[in-house]
Amino acid sequence: MDDQASARLRASPAFMELERSRGALGLGLTAAILVIYFGFVGLVAFAPGVAGTPVWGTMTLGFPLGLGVILSAIVLTGVYVLRANGSFDALTRQVVEEAR
Repeated sequence: MDDQASARLRASPAFMELERSRGALGLGLTAAILVIYFGFVGLVAFAPGVAGTPVWGTMTLGFPLGLGVILSAIVLTGVYVLRANGSFDALTRQVVEEAR
């Protein structure tokens, strides 16, 4: 692809929408997982008594919270995949068609 075609593609409204929406979703999901992860680490570091609270037998609250961190990463990945396979794929097809 030459420079002129590349510049035309980057100026396309569909390409700019794809770039903007992917960036916004990626930034939002990244912020969410960072808050969840560092929130858990901060809880364990600064309030170990809370994470060490027994909830069932010898299991403490830290165990289900840690599982929640892992599950939240899986769920957030699923959110991205669903969005990528839906609206992002449609926008990508539109950009490819405009490029031809």
